[in-house]
Amino acid sequence: MKSKKDKNAWLWVPILYFTQGLPYVIVVTLSVIMYKQLGLGNAEIGLYTSWLYLPWVLKPLWSPLVDLKWTKRKWFLSMQFVIALAFLGIGLSLKTDIFLTASLACFWMVAFASATNDIASDGYYMLALTEQKQSFFIGMRSTFYRLAMITGQGLIVILAGYLENTFGDNQKAWSITMVCTAVLMLLITLGNLFTTPKVEPNQLGQKQTKTSFVTIFTSFFQKKGIWLSLAFILTYRLGESQLVKMASPFLLDSQPAGGLNYSTEAVGTIYGTVGIIMLSIGGILGGILISRDGLKKWMFPMILALNVPNVLYALLALTNTTHIAAVVGTVVIEQFGYGFGFAAFLVYLIYVAEGLSKTSHYALATGFMALGMMLPGMLSGYIQEWLGYDGFFIWVVLAALPVLVIVRYLDYPADFGKKATT
Repeated sequence: MKSKKDKNAWLWVPILYFTQGLPYVIVVTLSVIMYKQLGLGNAEIGLYTSWLYLPWVLKPLWSPLVDLKWTKRKWFLSMQFVIALAFLGIGLSLKTDIFLTASLACFWMVAFASATNDIASDGYYMLALTEQKQSFFIGMRSTFYRLAMITGQGLIVILAGYLENTFGDNQKAWSITMVCTAVLMLLITLGNLFTTPKVEPNQLGQKQTKTSFVTIFTSFFQKKGIWLSLAFILTYRLGESQLVKMASPFLLDSQPAGGLNYSTEAVGTIYGTVGIIMLSIGGILGGILISRDGLKKWMFPMILALNVPNVLYALLALTNTTHIAAVVGTVVIEQFGYGFGFAAFLVYLIYVAEGLSKTSHYALATGFMALGMMLPGMLSGYIQEWLGYDGFFIWVVLAALPVLVIVRYLDYPADFGKKATT
């Protein structure tokens, strides 16, 4: 007889994780393209959109509230509804004179609600499934999260580009696009409402959670070698955190400004389809190799895979190459390298979280990971405007040097992450 816990998991797991991925990719990636097409400068784009990482940096601080109040299911349904309303607010604000302030306020609502939704969704996944089913559905989780990325970074951007061409008015095009996004978010929220079973108890141990959180938080910083580990986490994506903010503006900008003058539709197609596919392939391959050989063997090659492809962006900028094969080839190699290299980073974060309070310590580690994306991203636009695209991408390549030094001093088991043999 099927466990009550695993009821309809094949239906609700895909919808739940699609709903988790969609707001994140819109906040992190689509916002950059939207503001570029609405006339903001790269310095403003880098600063404003990188600040939106802050909720993911701070989410470990309010994660106990998700345990103290309500159930996980009530939390994620409420947060998803807030996200849908905030998307609607963005869409309606873009035709006003205060579109920047109003839309950023709504993006902040999306970011905080999305970070909280992540906490509740992951907690619900562990509560609503048996351990065997958690492992069984992990692949489906990842697949539908990536499908959400394709939707947000690809299909929605392509829609916006089509509407730009149709109306000849970028504000109107993006306003309609974000209203459509709000409708999509509301529909998948309703999907979660009707498919997720009620499996949680209503009463939770409040005092235990309150008192244990301080201990959990301080014990993270008492781990052996934690400060070197945090330096590694903060610098692992030092180059990529800046490139991800300026890559789309580089493709969209005019040639006199140093860009490649690609259309919104083209950027959505390149990054949102073939780019995400290669990112997924790289991540899958990276996970397979680490599970076969352990983390130590692949750490340094994966750091190189993450950073060396950035040289191709520098070459595009230096040579002003706009040929579609060169641009798509650059994105394909860079996204594959990103997925491949990020696999080692995720496994190392799991190692840092090992021990008691693994779940909370992993949340703290991912908070520092988000901080490592936020701070460099905030400066990326200013650096690009100062150095130009060619100088900026050279700087991005050089930004890999700190992590190449720090990794030499890390101490972790050579076979960590290796699949046990029986």
